[in-house]
Amino acid sequence: MRFNPYKVDAVSYEHLVDLSKHHTASPLDNALLQLIDVRVSQINGCAFCLAMHTEGARKAGVSQQQLDLVAGWRDVEGFSDRERSALGLAEAMTRVNDGGAVSDDTWEAARRQFDDEELATLLWAIGLINVWNRVNAAVEMTSDLRAVSGS
Repeated sequence: MRFNPYKVDAVSYEHLVDLSKHHTASPLDNALLQLIDVRVSQINGCAFCLAMHTEGARKAGVSQQQLDLVAGWRDVEGFSDRERSALGLAEAMTRVNDGGAVSDDTWEAARRQFDDEELATLLWAIGLINVWNRVNAAVEMTSDLRAVSGS
């Protein structure tokens, strides 16, 4: 790791951790949140977050088959309409260089599946995993889950 921003600016780190904990305590199922974190981390190439959230997803009850196939969720069975709408929104919000907007179809699919409180949490959670991924990429974080507390 190039630099440990989590240790140097522990206050910002703790605020992000608190926000993550807030999402976990939200009405959204933790398994869904973990699945979103895995998919966004795949897109962003964040090995640290992939290690963390695949482990978290398994603990939250996400099947190994879903984890194995999450990158191809559009083309395989085994994902609910709710999961599909959340994954679609997550991909649209993450791939800002592919147009930068969430399509009306993607937005409407999410609106059909989530109430206002759930949708707000989902939007913040997707934004937050993107922050974690981008900071980790900048400092070349490895997949070693001990790295945050170390170096």
